[in-house]
Amino acid sequence: MSAKKAKRYTVTAALPYANGPVHIGHLAGVYVPADIFTRFKRSKGDDVVFVCGSDEHGVPITIRAKKEGITPQEVVDKYHFIIKEAFRDFGISFDIYSRTSSETHAKTAAEYFKNLYEKGIFSEQVSEQYYDEENKQFLADRYITGTCPKCQKEGAYGDQCEACGSTLSATELIDPKSAISGNKPVMKETKHWYLPLDKFEPWLKEWILEGHKEWKSNVYGQCKSWLDAGLMPRAVTRDLDWGVPVPVKDAEGKVLYVWFDAPIGYISATKDWASENGKDWETYWKDEETELVHFIGKDNIVFHCIIFPSMLKADGSYILPENVPANEFLNLEGNKISTSRNWAVWLHEYLEDLPGKQDVLRYMLCANAPETKDNDFTWKDFQARNNSELVAIFGNFVNRAAVLTNKYYGGEVPALGELTDFDKEVLETLRNLPGKVAKSIEAYRFREALAHMMDAARLGNKYLADTEPWKLIKTDEQRVKTIMNISLQIVANLSVLAEPFLPFTSEKLAKMLALPELKWEDAGRSDLVAEGTKIGKAELLFEKIEDSVVEKQLQKLEDTKKANELANAPALPQKEETTFDDFMKMDLRIGRIVEAEKVKKSKKLLKLRVDTGMDVRTVMSGIAQYYEPDEVIGQKVTLLANLAPRKIMGVESQGMILMAEDKDGTLAFLFPEKDVSEGSTIS
Repeated sequence: MSAKKAKRYTVTAALPYANGPVHIGHLAGVYVPADIFTRFKRSKGDDVVFVCGSDEHGVPITIRAKKEGITPQEVVDKYHFIIKEAFRDFGISFDIYSRTSSETHAKTAAEYFKNLYEKGIFSEQVSEQYYDEENKQFLADRYITGTCPKCQKEGAYGDQCEACGSTLSATELIDPKSAISGNKPVMKETKHWYLPLDKFEPWLKEWILEGHKEWKSNVYGQCKSWLDAGLMPRAVTRDLDWGVPVPVKDAEGKVLYVWFDAPIGYISATKDWASENGKDWETYWKDEETELVHFIGKDNIVFHCIIFPSMLKADGSYILPENVPANEFLNLEGNKISTSRNWAVWLHEYLEDLPGKQDVLRYMLCANAPETKDNDFTWKDFQARNNSELVAIFGNFVNRAAVLTNKYYGGEVPALGELTDFDKEVLETLRNLPGKVAKSIEAYRFREALAHMMDAARLGNKYLADTEPWKLIKTDEQRVKTIMNISLQIVANLSVLAEPFLPFTSEKLAKMLALPELKWEDAGRSDLVAEGTKIGKAELLFEKIEDSVVEKQLQKLEDTKKANELANAPALPQKEETTFDDFMKMDLRIGRIVEAEKVKKSKKLLKLRVDTGMDVRTVMSGIAQYYEPDEVIGQKVTLLANLAPRKIMGVESQGMILMAEDKDGTLAFLFPEKDVSEGSTIS
């Protein structure tokens, strides 16, 4: 099926889940390529609506709410705004960033379900699911934990083992437990509505496997795998108290399953945008002249290529996606990005550490995008690309062109003189570049498109290096004027060609050259900057990233790795068995530290005076690396009072302070939950 020549586009970007901030994997996989495509289409003059929003329903939201002791709404409110701000900071140019907890979405999703329900699309099925008797609720897969049947690790979820990565079903878990109560769940019958994907299978095979062979190989291959394996009915509702209520009778305590609910968020977001901008939302979802394009990561391929199209087909009034250019995953320093293990580069933290370098990250994530296979982000590569490409090629050319123009002509664009054959060759190359960039973007080959854009900067650099105007200025000023005019025309072209990729840099170039608003059709021209135009002073577009910056980021990751290893380290083994009689020989009492001082020539010891309720005695304690003397005065402690006295550093110690030692060796005091008097015994 050949691509339609539509001039109207509905572009969607996968709804990020609102239970945490976004990281570079999200940006590389979905949002940078979607933004490049959208900015390019707008520059071409096409009618584009670019929609996204927070996915705010589902079990992970409720789990985080329980952990933090707040409501699910408070969780999504918190992260919705963090995510929205991060996208804005990185120039992701959504026309609207909505959310699935909005009234518009609840109404739209409910109406969509009811329409399919009344058409008789769904089937009703009764099945047995795990149920927590103490909390009187059915358990979603993520609310069930147990031992993984594949790797035997404890703590696996009912849908996945994070230790070995295996996809599971809750009934496969060994010794399953409710994550809410800790009790063993029971099986209980429940009724749900199912979308009969098996009935859509013949149509899907024709529509995808025959009609969309032009889709990316990773997308087409995954779809073929699913379809070859055969599709099964899939529940569209679940037992949960957080989500869009199922709008039919006998559905109390049931909500729309998040996979059904979330993609409808694209439609509800478009409705809100249209309402705010005096547009007709149906034009962007029901007009055959509109192309629908979904930007997603590979974990969402089945939902956007098989399930959501089946939902759209079932309704019958919506257009179907023309393309779903899904990316693979981006790894970080050789390991899979993991939010639970904090193995990520969070966007808000990136800007704290590298302020003003949004375009550097956009460039890196596009140049290294996981378009057909998983790729790896490394800080060394980040540094190398910045220093050897953005600084040495792009920034160097623009800076030289601006510096020389200001030096020779007071910042005024000189007149173009007679062109040499070399000049004509350079301008011909420049004329051809926009078409190359456009062709690559249209084919969703954004890495290739970025390389073509950088060819304009390389062209400018080589042109200046070959013509050497700094040498000619004393002998052929007219020739230098022509060279500088052409150089500035290349810079102006860069402002257009770079805009989809590096919007902040493009804006700086346009301001520096006092350019009018330019569109894609202007790119390739050699008259974008008028003779006599006063340009701005040269400024560094990019700066070299030093080793210390990279080392700081690598140290953060190393600290994270150590923290994860510590968290997963086994507890110390139990000591040899003792007897009750031996234990009863110990006189454990509560005391209070009344004096404390450091011990000379010792880094570990503090000399303490402890009120035991019987007396005030001296105790030497190895806690100086964790506590200052002033911190511990007044501290209640647990004391082994009848330990035989012994001299330590020349001081007689009359007892031992009991401490808890963590896996990393840090120490913490043991003291009673309630305030008790000195001398209270422990039994």
